[in-house]
Parts: sequence; C-alpha cells; structure tokens
Amino acid sequence: MADHSVEITEGCRLPVLRRNQENEDEWPLAEILSVKDISGRKLYYVHYVDFNKRLDEWVTPDRLDIKKLQFPKKEAKTPMKNGLSGSRPSSPERDVKRKAESVSLATQVTAATPVPSLPASTEASQAALYTAIRDASFNIKSREEHEPLTSLTTNGTTSIQRHLIPPQPGRKRKNCGGTDEMVKVFQNNSPRCSTVYLLPGEDSQDSSDGIPSAPRMTGSLVSDRSHDDIVTRMKNIGCIELGRHRLKPWYFSPYPQELTSLPIIYLCEFCLKYLKSLKCLQRHLTKCNLRHPPGNEIYRKGTISFFEIDGRKNKAYSQNLCLLAKCFLDHKTLYYDTDPFLFYVMTEYDPKGFHIVGYFSKEKESTEDYNVACILTLPPYQRRGYGKLLIEFSYELSKVEGKTGTPEKPLSDLGLLSYRSYWSQTILEILMDLKSENGERPQITINEISEITSIKKEDVISTLQYLNLINYYKGQYILTLSEDIVEGHECAMQKRHLRIDPKCLHFTPKDWSKRGKW
Repeated sequence: MADHSVEITEGCRLPVLRRNQENEDEWPLAEILSVKDISGRKLYYVHYVDFNKRLDEWVTPDRLDIKKLQFPKKEAKTPMKNGLSGSRPSSPERDVKRKAESVSLATQVTAATPVPSLPASTEASQAALYTAIRDASFNIKSREEHEPLTSLTTNGTTSIQRHLIPPQPGRKRKNCGGTDEMVKVFQNNSPRCSTVYLLPGEDSQDSSDGIPSAPRMTGSLVSDRSHDDIVTRMKNIGCIELGRHRLKPWYFSPYPQELTSLPIIYLCEFCLKYLKSLKCLQRHLTKCNLRHPPGNEIYRKGTISFFEIDGRKNKAYSQNLCLLAKCFLDHKTLYYDTDPFLFYVMTEYDPKGFHIVGYFSKEKESTEDYNVACILTLPPYQRRGYGKLLIEFSYELSKVEGKTGTPEKPLSDLGLLSYRSYWSQTILEILMDLKSENGERPQITINEISEITSIKKEDVISTLQYLNLINYYKGQYILTLSEDIVEGHECAMQKRHLRIDPKCLHFTPKDWSKRGKW
C-alpha cells in the first residue's frame, strides 16, 4: 500500500500489516525507527505501538498503509539530559511517553509491590464462627489499632485498588490488616470449605513504612533507560546458533560490531564463546574441554543440574552469559564487571554434555533482600515448566540462607507472569494443606507463610490481593476461596511435574560481608 511519491522518514507512524497469534491479518499502529536501502529496495524497521519490543521487525513497503501516515512533530532541537541538544525529530506523543515512562515501569510490577491498604477498624470484634460465604471462605479478624501496611494518601483514608479487588454493590470495601495477623482455620462440612480468621499475632513489626515503594531503577543490573537511543532500540543480531538450537534474538545486545553484520553468530554451548563462522566453531570445539558450565554443581536430580558460578572466578563465562541473556532481556543493562554476582545455570544432561536451559543471577550482597537480579529461560525451553523451576530454586537457596527474598524490579512481562503464577500456587498450596491438630483450629500468620516459603511479606500480601481473595464481611477481613480457584489450583499443580527436591541440593551459603575480597 506504500505510495513511493511520499517519503517515509524515521519517527513517522502508520498502520503496518502483521500476523497475530491466531494467524490473522491485523493493522496495528507502528513507528518507523530506521530506513535502509538494499539493492534499490527500501526496508523499514518498525516498532508496533503498545506492543513489546521483541515484535519489532524489518518490513517491506507493501506492508505499509500510507493513507494513514502520521508525520513526526518538527522541532528544531531535542534537549538532552546532559544539556546538549539533539537533532532527531520527535514522533507524536513521544514526549508524553517519556514523562510517563517511570510510571509505566512501576505498573509492570504490581504483583511484587505492596498494595495500598486502609487502617483497620479501631474496635476489634470478638472471633465468631461464620458460615462459609460461597464454597470456601476465610474470615479474617483485624487487630486493635494496628498500623496500615501502606497508604496511598496522607490522611489514611484511601480504599483498596479497584483493579485488584472490584467493589461489590451495597457494601464498603476495606483492606487486610498488618502482616503479623493470625490466620485461624475452621473446617466446614465440605472437604473443600474452610473459614480462616486473622487474629493478632506475636510479631508486630511491619516492613512497610506506609508509602508504596517504587521499583529501584539503579544498582545491580537494572537499566535506567537513560542510555536508550536509536541503536539500542533496534535488534542488531539476526540469528544465534547455540548447540542444536537456532535462536532469534528479541532485543539489542552489544556483541562486537564485526559479528552483528553476519547472518549468524555461533556460540559454544559449553563456554558460550562467540565465533564468526561454523568452521571457527568446529575448530574451537576440538580445543574446548568443557562439557558443563564452569563452577560447582550444587544440585542434580534426573537430567536436571544447577551450577553455581562466581562472577569473579569465571569472568569470561559470566560476561558471555550476560551477552546472550541481553538478547532476551530488555529491562536489564549489561555490566562487564561481574565480580559482585553469582550465576546459577540450569542444565539438561545427555551423553554429549550438560546443555544450558536457563539461569538466574543474584548479588553476593543485597541490601534490599533481592534473591534474583536477572532470570531467563532460553526460548527453546520456554512453556515447559523450567521458568517456575528456576524461581523455585532461587527460593530454596533463600531457605538455606535463612532469608526471605524477592526478585529485582522491574520484571519483564513474561517474568511477572511466571512470578505471579509461582507465588499464587505456593501460597494456595499452604492454605489448602492447613489441618487441625488436637481438635483445635490451626492458625497461621502472614509472617509464618513468609518464613515457610521465603517469599517476602509484601509479595505474599500482594498475591492474595491479586487473586482477589481479600474481602470485608460483617466487621471482619475474610479470604474467600471459590470453587473455581480451588479447582484451578489443583489442575495447575497436576500439570507441574518439575519440582525442586531439597534433598538433592548441596549448598553452603557464604557470608560475603566478612570477606575482604569477593
């Protein structure tokens, strides 16, 4: 549909033809990021507005709808952060999006940040047995005059976020009390039904200061987005060959420029060294003695193994791993100084060796209780349960260390989905397994759930709110498990075949704070 009489330049926006997941044609709005001429034929690199950057691609002119072309705003100079001016014209709404960028990043990690809550009623009602509201319900009693976890306004009168728990007509909505409230379970007639009360617990410490914390944008491997330019916004690698797989990168990765112009970059799947040709790879394999990642094997069950790699002792491998991971992670930046990090690489074994499936990294010393900096399952192994296995392993390490942990923010869209699913399944598994002892009703606190799972208290609370389990009924806070939630959980657990066996973990944590050098 392109009209060759009209010049399409960088920054223009127009509908572009693409195929969706249902293999149907659609015309989403896209922005032209770059134009190149190959043998007299123009190609356009487009970013689909409101779509993930991994869908960006080069398109031919016949896929452009020139009739709805939007030209960029004409500005003399674009001011830069360092005071210098730039000459790149801005596209429509670019300035608005830049100002809202930090807000959009914060909303991506709703499940991992505390959700605003109300102060509980100052009048504590006595515990009473209620009939189940639906098929299964949890009744939660507030503690007297406790402090709210978080508050969106200074006067403490904010209501719970509506997108997490939609209000029901004819009743007021309040939020859960503190993290130290006790959960008491009452068994009902149905085996699926249970009623849980939140009662005051012993521990009254609250890790929240009353203000929702925004995702940290500095430190470790978080990208502050200030380095973004037209080069890093575009994919620079066509294909990567890793063992028996060929991977199509999703994002920019700073491999050497002489390699990015090649149609394929070849990687040794054991040391991750990058080479320019298949012949160079074959010659390298005759000299490479590795058949597994360097470092210590700390877990093995069946064909699955985990290797712990020190970023200081194995710097070349760690840097190559970061380069590969950057092809599939957009929210993290690349640090060549890998000394402060540990890398945990998951592999699958066959007679040829231990083949990398995915990995996660973590800081040796984290001041903010982060147990994961970057986490990635390589595309050939995605949607097979390996992502949850990586997450579960990171929390198993936290259990051995005697700490609670949380992933570093912001999470990618796929990472957020994986963590939400893991948190939901883990917490529901605990709530549904609670049994009465000596005829007394079992009790559990939010703190105890956090200690059992090593999931940070803020993530426990936000997961309950994300699942829309928290309600307010007759002066008490209740958690309501519907039949759909119970059946959905049981179905998901039946499909989850890959689990970490703590007995197969051989790991001794180190106190890095007492070491003069890493």
